[in-house]
Amino acid sequence: MGSNDNFFERVYAVVAQIPYGKVTTYGAIAKALGAARSARMVGWAMNASHGKGNLPAHRVVNRNGLLSGKHHFDGTHLMQQLLENEGLVIENYKIVNLENHLWIPTPGSEEVDE
Repeated sequence: MGSNDNFFERVYAVVAQIPYGKVTTYGAIAKALGAARSARMVGWAMNASHGKGNLPAHRVVNRNGLLSGKHHFDGTHLMQQLLENEGLVIENYKIVNLENHLWIPTPGSEEVDE
């Protein structure tokens, strides 16, 4: 397994913990993994997450609350619909009052027992 594969799996372990009705950012995930300057790599991991079963990928947004990953979901507005179903308000593909819905993962939170 390459180092990217390991990093991607660590990203998925954090994403799997995002609570219902909350979102986090690519940068917050990177920081929790001890790689604060790797938000773009978190994005690559999310792009590669298709087929990961029940991973709540729709709960990962950019630092401004923009649904930047929306193009990677089936259907025109699926990411938005999933978030709205969890009680978030979206306007112009951006979460309204992001700070009220933001979940910040703690460092080391990817180390979960399976």
